[in-house]
Amino acid sequence: MYFQNLEEHYHELLDFLESNHYSPSYIQKFKTVIRNILNDPKRKRWESYRGIYLEYAKSSHSEQYLRHMRTVIGALEQFDLYGKYPNGRRRHSLFGRGSYHLLNHEYQELIDFYCKTEKERGKKLTTIHSEAMNAASFLYAMQKKGCESLDAVTEETVLSFFLSDEGELIKSCSYKKNIRAVFKAGIAWKERECQKVLCFLPLLREIRKNIQYFTKEEVQGIRDTIDSSSSGLSKRDRAIGMLLLHTGLRGCDIAALEMNSINWAAEKIWIIQQKTEIPLELPLMPIVGNAIYDYVTTERPDSDHRFLFLSETRPFTPLASRSIGSIVTKMLRMVGIRQDKGARKGTHIFRHYLASFLMGKGIPQPIISRTLGHTSPDSLEPYLRADFVHLKECALSIEKFPVAEEVFAL
Repeated sequence: MYFQNLEEHYHELLDFLESNHYSPSYIQKFKTVIRNILNDPKRKRWESYRGIYLEYAKSSHSEQYLRHMRTVIGALEQFDLYGKYPNGRRRHSLFGRGSYHLLNHEYQELIDFYCKTEKERGKKLTTIHSEAMNAASFLYAMQKKGCESLDAVTEETVLSFFLSDEGELIKSCSYKKNIRAVFKAGIAWKERECQKVLCFLPLLREIRKNIQYFTKEEVQGIRDTIDSSSSGLSKRDRAIGMLLLHTGLRGCDIAALEMNSINWAAEKIWIIQQKTEIPLELPLMPIVGNAIYDYVTTERPDSDHRFLFLSETRPFTPLASRSIGSIVTKMLRMVGIRQDKGARKGTHIFRHYLASFLMGKGIPQPIISRTLGHTSPDSLEPYLRADFVHLKECALSIEKFPVAEEVFAL
């Protein structure tokens, strides 16, 4: 590569970063890398920006440093080759996501065949993605164990993917189901090879863990923190907390809310659910609407972005789904709850709280399902385990059973 375009136009990139108020330290990283690339005598031998990054990776650097280099070098690649400027969300393309790009041709061909046929059948794209990702990880594990083709895959190598050397289960039943879906579709591509691998997949029993739930004390602590203007939460984070607590919206749906998702006149929230791609309309409760209005009118950056919630620092980009989870983690830390190892901290626990709260109040299950945007009545089943109000009504008396007195001794 000659980097003539970069050499002639890199000042435009630096000017863009400065005019969009990127931090001085971030801009300095770009200057340093650009200078190193243009002054390096080996630059004509480099075939890609990926090769430049690999030069950095050869030296002893921390993972954080290398992550920064991937971001900067990836942004330079986008600017030099495609004329694209950083936007705070565009990911570099130095390396593909997941294991797919590491697979050999035959294994990639299986994944490609599965994706093509399932799209034609109308399977949801998010389902195709998760099943393909799990299957790619499985195939990459086979490849690393020396099985360079489906014919070479053995029962031993398949079982080693699901079981540790001590015989403990390390992959779930749902993970196996995703792999099975890919190979089942692959029968129409290579019947004998895919049937063989399907026979090697272990028979796993599906186990559902009890979903952790909020206690009354935890909910009250969250309410107090969200309601208090002196809690330290920004108006944006308070509005997000209100949405989680009172609507049960998924984190991805909150991140995807647009300015026109809120119908102030009709007092409605209207979205297309990210998970199911099905429309959902919810009432805009006054407590939620007031929190959103306070954010929009007094704190939201002056931006043309159509998304409702934006980052609090420049260049003011829309929040990603994981950002909603980070806000929840911060909120729970401020309340002082769920800080033990293994305690559930994600956005879904708010959804579970709303479902169990409504069930405890005697709200019919179809209404709860519609509120949560479920497409199947069975989706509510896991939440029933925390409906203690009605579960207690099902308790059987043990007074007619002989029980030793020591059982009740303190």
